[in-house]
Amino acid sequence: MSLSNFSIDEIIIRALKEDINYVDVTTDYLIPEEQESTAAFFSKANGILCGIDVALRTFKLLDGDMSFEILKHDGDILEKSDVIARIHGKTRALLKGERTALNILQHMSGIATATNAAVREIAGTKASIADTRKTLPGLRMLEKYAVAVGGGRNHRFNLSDAAMIKDNHIDATGSITKAVETLRSKIGHTIKIEVETRNLDEVKEALASGADIIMLDNMDNDTMKKAVEIIGGKALVEASGGITAGNLKSVAETGVDIISVGALTHSVKAFDISMKII
Repeated sequence: MSLSNFSIDEIIIRALKEDINYVDVTTDYLIPEEQESTAAFFSKANGILCGIDVALRTFKLLDGDMSFEILKHDGDILEKSDVIARIHGKTRALLKGERTALNILQHMSGIATATNAAVREIAGTKASIADTRKTLPGLRMLEKYAVAVGGGRNHRFNLSDAAMIKDNHIDATGSITKAVETLRSKIGHTIKIEVETRNLDEVKEALASGADIIMLDNMDNDTMKKAVEIIGGKALVEASGGITAGNLKSVAETGVDIISVGALTHSVKAFDISMKII
């Protein structure tokens, strides 16, 4: 998975406009326009790097002549005090882009680091770690990319990717069976149907209706084990809801195929990275 400049520039420009607006009253009045400097990104913790190309693109949009020495790449393991990249160009551009670049880099690296920890926690089971649509508005592309860099897998990117019948859909339609039958009669042959279930009776109904993926929502481990036995490999099984670092391994050991974790994107801790003028 990769990110292209045309797809990330809009995000960066929006963030720069939010931060700079009309003028940087400190930098523009303090630093001569022609002054140049070199700065470095360095890690202040241990984890997984993600977003370095996006962060550096921030400076390139401010100064087209900016040059970079990239020492660490997305997916690399970082240790405290590692130098990630060196940047040379107009001092004003370095100072104006610093916060925006760091916000992006810290957030994406935090997601990649948290995802990698989750993936390592369930190693040896058949389960995989996936994200959700619980992303920050406007940043979904970057956040899902970071999950992939951390070793996780992406759930649907948007509502057009797959049909997911959730609890409110079921309640509004009347039953799982009716919802699945209605969708099957209308959607294209390439679209899969996932059904969110709240108990074993709904699991049985979702299986009988021919769902491709059955989500076990906020079920305890014993119930999930029973659900996996009932499904018996006839559909993919996804565990979701109430997943924490403390119960991740035990959930994986129930035999589910996928564990989706919203916390990877909606409440992740930023990774500690600093930029210093050399």
